[in-house]
Amino acid sequence: MHPVKLVISFAIFGTFLVFVELAHGWSRVLSPWVELSWGLVIVAILLTGLTYGLRTLRLYDYYRPVMRGRFGACLRLTLIHNLLNNLLPMRTGELSFPLLMARDFQVPPLNSVPVLLWFRLMDLHTLGFFALLALGSHVLGPVPALMLSLMWLATLPLIRRVAPFLMTRIEPWEDHYLASRVLRALEALPESPRAFWRAWGWTMGNWVVKLAVFVWVLSLFLEASAPALWLAVIAGDLTSVLPVHGVGGAGTYEAGVMAALLPFDVSAQDALAAAVNLHLFLLGSTLVAGALVPWLPATRGET
Repeated sequence: MHPVKLVISFAIFGTFLVFVELAHGWSRVLSPWVELSWGLVIVAILLTGLTYGLRTLRLYDYYRPVMRGRFGACLRLTLIHNLLNNLLPMRTGELSFPLLMARDFQVPPLNSVPVLLWFRLMDLHTLGFFALLALGSHVLGPVPALMLSLMWLATLPLIRRVAPFLMTRIEPWEDHYLASRVLRALEALPESPRAFWRAWGWTMGNWVVKLAVFVWVLSLFLEASAPALWLAVIAGDLTSVLPVHGVGGAGTYEAGVMAALLPFDVSAQDALAAAVNLHLFLLGSTLVAGALVPWLPATRGET
C-alpha cells in the first residue's frame, strides 16, 4: 500500500475513535451488549459462518476441476481472504486472493483476478436487487418494488448473453481503469449456462442469509422499519467499494450505515451507536471464523 494511503487509513481510524467518544461515549455505545442474550449472538455468528460456507461453495464449484476433493483447503482460503479483507485498510486484503490461489491451487493471477472481479460483479448486482426491493417497498409499495427488482435481476443473465458484443465494444477502452475491470470480469463468465446459474445461485444464497442475519443483529440495537434496516446493512457493505477506508473499515462502514438510517428519521446518536455495534459484530464474526484457519487443511495430503 502507498504510504500516503496508509497514513490516511490510520487517520480515519483514529478520528473515528475520538469522534465516537465525543459524540456518544464508548461506554454508552457498547452498553447494549451487556443486555444481549449470548445465545442469540452465538446463533447469529453460526449463521454468518453459513455464509462463509456458501461463498466457499461458489469458489469450489467454479474451480471444481482444480479443487475437487479439497473443500477444506478452499474453505481455509476463503476464511483467510475474508479475514484480511475485513481487517486490512483500503481493501488491500483483496490482493490476498490471487496470491492464495497461486500458492494453494497453482491458479495464476491472470486467471484468478478476473474471476474475483466476476464474483464482485455478481455481489454488487445482488446487493442492488435487495436495495431496490427495500427502497422500492418504502417509496412505491411492495408490488411495484418487486417488479422493479425482478427487472434489475434479469439484467445479469442478459449481460451474459450479450457479453461477446460488450467485450468488443469495451476493448478499445481497455487502458481505462473501470473499462479494464469490466472487461476482465466479462472474460471470467462461466462457459456453460449451468455453471453460470450455479454461481448465481450460490451468490444469491449467500446474500439472502448474510443480509437477513445482519438486519436481525442491527434490529437488536435499533428500532426502525424493515426498509431502513435492510438499506442500512446494504449501505454498510457497499462502503467496501469506496477508494478510502479506515483500518478494518472503521468510520467508513459506520458512515454508510448512518447515511441509510438518517432519512428514516433515526436520530444521529442512535444510528451511530447501532452502526458501531453492527460493525463490531461483523469484525467479531470475522475473527471467530479466522480462528478456524489453523485447523483446516492447507495441502492435498491433509485432506
